[in-house]
Amino acid sequence: MKTYKILLVIILMMGFTTGCDDEWLVPEPLSFYAPENTFVNAAGLDAALVACLRNSRHEFYGDGAPEITETIFSDLAVEGTTDKTGPAMDLPAQILPDENLNSANFNRIGWFWDEGYYRIKYANTVISRIDEPEWENDAEKNNILGKAYFHRARVYYRLTQQFGDVPLILEEITEPKLDFYGVTRESILQKCKKDLMFAATWVKPESEGVAVGDINKAAVNHLLTKVNLALLDFDDAIASASAVINDGYHSLMTERFGVDKDDPTHDVIWDLHQNRNKILSENRERIYVFVGDEAFTEDGASEKSSVMRQTVPFWGGAGKIKTPSGAAGMSDNPLGANVGGNPVEIDQVTKYGRGIGRCRPSPYFQHDVWEGYPNDLRHTFPNWVRMEDLVYNHPGLKADGDSYYGANLEKRDAQGGILCTDTIRSWYDWPYYKLYVPDPTDATPDGGYGNWYCYRLAETYLLRAEAYFWKGDLGNAAIDINAVRNRAGAASFDPSEVNIGTILDERARELYYEEPRKTELTRMAFILAQTGQTAYNGKTYSMSNFSEDNFWYDRVIEKNVFYRNNIVAPHYAYRAAPWIVLWPIPAPTLNSNLGHINQNKGYPGDGDYQTPRKWVDGPGEGEIVEQ
Repeated sequence: MKTYKILLVIILMMGFTTGCDDEWLVPEPLSFYAPENTFVNAAGLDAALVACLRNSRHEFYGDGAPEITETIFSDLAVEGTTDKTGPAMDLPAQILPDENLNSANFNRIGWFWDEGYYRIKYANTVISRIDEPEWENDAEKNNILGKAYFHRARVYYRLTQQFGDVPLILEEITEPKLDFYGVTRESILQKCKKDLMFAATWVKPESEGVAVGDINKAAVNHLLTKVNLALLDFDDAIASASAVINDGYHSLMTERFGVDKDDPTHDVIWDLHQNRNKILSENRERIYVFVGDEAFTEDGASEKSSVMRQTVPFWGGAGKIKTPSGAAGMSDNPLGANVGGNPVEIDQVTKYGRGIGRCRPSPYFQHDVWEGYPNDLRHTFPNWVRMEDLVYNHPGLKADGDSYYGANLEKRDAQGGILCTDTIRSWYDWPYYKLYVPDPTDATPDGGYGNWYCYRLAETYLLRAEAYFWKGDLGNAAIDINAVRNRAGAASFDPSEVNIGTILDERARELYYEEPRKTELTRMAFILAQTGQTAYNGKTYSMSNFSEDNFWYDRVIEKNVFYRNNIVAPHYAYRAAPWIVLWPIPAPTLNSNLGHINQNKGYPGDGDYQTPRKWVDGPGEGEIVEQ
């Protein structure tokens, strides 16, 4: 109705126009938020960066969140949706440039491409217009500019590990442009480093009143550490990580805090990951948090996390899990709901959520990585939940007098038969402490308005440990790894045990569904190929055949039994391939482009190769040149 009213007003205005006066044809801003009205002061430019903050958080929110794609293209998990075609399982057959690459029902590769360039656009708008306002001083101006540099660099760090050589756009595009060219991954990272070093000087630290959820100096140095690692600048990576670790403000949380701190059934690991605790000022481990509380009402930011729906097993599906007596064992209805004429008296859905098993962890993450560490709080109840910790709660069992009502789940019957009809989707263990986001507004919770870590100090320690490892300083690497392990009650590693596999294992334990696992694995694969160092598997790698033989693929096949053994699901067999170390450039991008972007090796269209361009340093933004 509002649209029709606007159209009516426009028609009436046109009707009142008389004679040959053409002034009404002159375009005028229709909003006070037009660029010429908005980007006139610090507040206006800072507001433009809210779009970057808002869109960044979408990686972890909503149905089929893009973080799932990062996780299932790794050693940690697979796509668990077994009831339809489309979800990414047979990767060589399904991950193609002209397939659907941006759908919750397929994969979200295209989201990273499209959404990444949207955020680059928003950041470039601020960067290009930085001199338009009248600034009070350089500090005010450079804080805003530094934050814009951060947002752009964060996107390019991800794109260069996901897609390799990509177009580098360094200014606001104000007119149609159809000729884009690929730029080398290494030179893009060099540009990111230059910008982040500027940002690290000027962006304000959180101690100076930076709002929770906004960019601060520690976030800049954390990202700079990743870029330094990708550039093989290991001494610089140690320095930038140390700038966060030793800043006098941040520290690992080792004591109880927050909403449940007086509950003796929980511990500091639980506290660290509870929704409200992530944004408390006393939480000095957080560096950069996506704020998703109900009170955060900025456009798009009130989207629910849906994390329990995505990551928790489909334990409540009708008939999915049976008792040893052969009866339907589970109900995902809330307390008091009527199920077949009987009320639910054991409510498990409010506690665990109504999962659908979309992000299904591998046995490596569920079991292997924890072997030998029985005291690790991250893998003990109630932080970690095994299927056997749930109980048979279907109210029909009580009505029928079934002795299994209220008893803990069993995987097999007396004859050894499996009691779960879909063990891919409906039977696995999970880190409950991390994936629990309460949702009191939903009778069958999917995961409510949650705050989510993007960067926190535990990862900074593990990044610095990795930098020490690449330099051969195993003693300091072990110290940093053990700082994270000991906080969780796990035994220390000896320096002789440290290798890139050890570091990846600890990242898995600490950062599951936080880190972009595929991105980080590919970054490490590049480092091994560029340095020629021998990996823990005894192999060396080279950039000359990177898409045919790389550490990403070997790690995935080694650790993820689904891809290694081509486990068969109802519609696909799980498969991976070496070239998927880099994702395909989406076909619509290539088809509409009048410049040239190389398709990555292994995908249709990869034969039309041209030498990519290169960014070179210079005044201002530097320049992009042909090689």
